[in-house]
Amino acid sequence: MTGAMYSAIAGLKAHMNKLSVIGNNIANINTPAYKKAQTLFSEAIYTTLSAGSNGTTKVGGVNPSQVGYGVSIGSISMDMSTANFNADGDSMHCMIMGDGFFLTGQKPGAGTTANTLTETDAQNLELSRVGDFKFDSQGYLVDGRGNVIYGWVTYSGSTTAGAITDADNPQTSGQLVPIRLPLMADGKNPSGVASGTAIYPGMDPSAGGMNVYPDSTWNLEPASIDSIAIDKATGKITGNMKDGGAPVVIGYIALANVANPSGVTRIDNGYYKAGEGSGKCTAVSIGGAVTAKVNNSTEADAESIHSAGTTTLQDGGLESSGTDLATEIAEMITTQRGYQANTRIITVTDSMLEELVNMKR
Repeated sequence: MTGAMYSAIAGLKAHMNKLSVIGNNIANINTPAYKKAQTLFSEAIYTTLSAGSNGTTKVGGVNPSQVGYGVSIGSISMDMSTANFNADGDSMHCMIMGDGFFLTGQKPGAGTTANTLTETDAQNLELSRVGDFKFDSQGYLVDGRGNVIYGWVTYSGSTTAGAITDADNPQTSGQLVPIRLPLMADGKNPSGVASGTAIYPGMDPSAGGMNVYPDSTWNLEPASIDSIAIDKATGKITGNMKDGGAPVVIGYIALANVANPSGVTRIDNGYYKAGEGSGKCTAVSIGGAVTAKVNNSTEADAESIHSAGTTTLQDGGLESSGTDLATEIAEMITTQRGYQANTRIITVTDSMLEELVNMKR
């Protein structure tokens, strides 16, 4: 009889955990790009009262007799399918249409004089599906929580920072770095460059980083750019200088590709980490727009930056929550009834134990 009570207790715990998952899904019904979780139960351990046999030439076989001891949580999995598009009219907001994640993180260490931005491995960055982007006061592309967005930036075409050498064919670095606006020459620095000219990083592997910004002592401000647009098919970010001139190609947004998207680990504020269970995390280019070698390697067998396949972006809005309220309410009702039924097992078992104790009276 106590076995039935322990089974019911296990059932209560399992149903409470499932209800917690349902509650979290409902709480995030209006959270952009939230991925709902689904709880699956699994049978718990069994005690074998009698083993089965195949029979002999004289008698038939018998099946094993087993008594179970309740239920446990088999898995809590995420539904990583793409949810609906929620338009808000903000040109800097975008949604991933398909698989993949935005790559976010902190600003990497900068050099003291060269002000280099070192390349970061995608595996070490945080992942997000929320594309609420803006440029901060230092010219970095950041999300609503202040983390910088990683991708590939336009560089000057030489080993030092400066104006683009070929404005008709801007080149993109193959290093994964925070996306940043070009800086603006002030008439004194760099030497011989007219004030207001857009200054892009150089690409010099020998300088400790391939994206070398102007000397940090120059204190150049980010370029004043408006009419910023994100291309849906390539992730290219362009804008116009406020004082006129040709459109500026700032860089390309990178996406993270993992072998098992449902295997990523949730962390705070809607971010994920690619760890055990998700497989290797690599940075891929939307539409195959960035064709450089990874880290700008010159080796003949160096790996090229891969394409994100059919995945594109949709600007002017964010991905809505993946919670379906009708489904969650139905799950909540069945979970409540399951919990209630397990309490009845405890009540009945208690009554039987009471009768057993009272037999002596």
